[in-house]
Amino acid sequence: MVRPRIALAQIDTCVGDVEANATAVRAWARKAADAGADLVVFPEMTITGYPIEDLALRASFRRGAEAALQATAKALADEGLGELAVLVGTVGERETAAGTRPTNQAVLIRHGVVEARYNKHHLPNYGVFDEFRIFAAGEDPLVIDVAGARFGVVICEDIWQDGGPVTQVRDVDALVVLNGSPFEEGKGHVRTDLAKRRAQQVDAPVVYVNLVGGQDDLVFDGGSFVAGTDGTLLATAPQFVEHLLVWELGEQGPQVPPLDPDEEIYRAIVTGLAGYVRKNGFRSVTLGLSGGIDSALTAAIAADAIGGANVVGVSMPSQHSSGHSKDDAEDLAKRIGADYRVQAIKPMVDAFEQQMEIHGVTAENLQARVRGVILMAISNREGHLVIAPGNKSELATGYATIYDAGSIGGFAPLKDVDKSRVWALARWRNNHAVDQGELPPIPESSITKPPSAELRPGQVDQDSLPPYDLLDEVLDAYVEHAEGRTELLARGFDPAVVDRVLQLVDRAEWKRRQYPLGPKVTALAFGRDRRLPVTSRWREP
Repeated sequence: MVRPRIALAQIDTCVGDVEANATAVRAWARKAADAGADLVVFPEMTITGYPIEDLALRASFRRGAEAALQATAKALADEGLGELAVLVGTVGERETAAGTRPTNQAVLIRHGVVEARYNKHHLPNYGVFDEFRIFAAGEDPLVIDVAGARFGVVICEDIWQDGGPVTQVRDVDALVVLNGSPFEEGKGHVRTDLAKRRAQQVDAPVVYVNLVGGQDDLVFDGGSFVAGTDGTLLATAPQFVEHLLVWELGEQGPQVPPLDPDEEIYRAIVTGLAGYVRKNGFRSVTLGLSGGIDSALTAAIAADAIGGANVVGVSMPSQHSSGHSKDDAEDLAKRIGADYRVQAIKPMVDAFEQQMEIHGVTAENLQARVRGVILMAISNREGHLVIAPGNKSELATGYATIYDAGSIGGFAPLKDVDKSRVWALARWRNNHAVDQGELPPIPESSITKPPSAELRPGQVDQDSLPPYDLLDEVLDAYVEHAEGRTELLARGFDPAVVDRVLQLVDRAEWKRRQYPLGPKVTALAFGRDRRLPVTSRWREP
């Protein structure tokens, strides 16, 4: 029996960096050849990065991607890898009645040339996806021969929709799927269950290769695998790291255990932040350290993403800041090895108040905004990326001062993490450190003390919001599951709580539109997933 060896190369690419992406294809193809592979499969849109959005509509970009593809084919042959079959994703073109249109394409490279092309049939148009507007759909199936075996080739959404190219594939030894499937909590088993069904449908294993790394607000988790026709996973790759999974047709391959749910979310956020920092040319980040849980967890994530020495933590105490908050901020910085600074805001606030009479909430907001100005000044002066520690519960309810230290900057790691999960992730990170024999990065008091903005004496979050466990339950129902007031009351929620939360959410859309990007980790994140008008008079009856 013919048993070709297949390498699944889950690699991290950058949108638009076609030369670097092509260089990575060559490097990982070499690794695959050294591992004895006959076929190496790369993720969806590898040459271009993914998603390329409206870059696909630029003919100059398509020409650049094609030139990189052709150069890669030639270079592989020149480097002695001409016999290796290489399946790689890129942007293509096809003629339609409306003229030349871009396509989402899989390409077979061998013997120094492009031997075959396949255009993605099913173009998703939901959630974070906008492919139906951008690309032209393919029509023809593709089966390739490698080392005496037959492999069907499809791209991502082609296996999610019934019908189409999967039903056209017959008598193959395996179905190969190139994917750029973004991470979201709980999605892993959905992918594997789907692949198992498709494997039964085509009566052949499904080879699922997924992209890894952060790209803007999306995180790709890798987790490539091979699903057998009997419903077993024949081989699996780790999540959130570049990896070459080598599997021999018909055999049981390497396996990795699944991640704990909290660890999975944590590593997704780390991956998203690391990708954003690196791919946008930054080397360091800065954020305000208040001693509270949000900034503590954000700083720990930043240290894991880019190294503690590249994190600039700034304590910005006011006359209302407690001693324990300042102590906790300094303790955190020491634990993660951050560059720690103290910049009091009182002189700046006093200077403003001498010029303008302000009081109440206006005075509270001034303090918060001065902190934002300080962080941006440090960023401008020293070149750090400002990151915002605000969480999804605050973003949902608008419980943040616009342009303050909690919402200003270029990236918000906790944007899609509700407050209840913030505490869970902090506890997981500290427990993980203990398990590794390391010092927990987050001071225990930052986790256990009541959260407070400390903008007036004795202030705590629950002065303005319901308890976070209750708040997050209502927010999950209203925001993520689109349940209205009637449904929420039917579930037994207090009418006063429901009305207050819905009012806060509906009135805060304008703030959410101005919030930095942040990694999507749930099924419905603010931004691409949820698009509501800022100006709207609709209120839940």
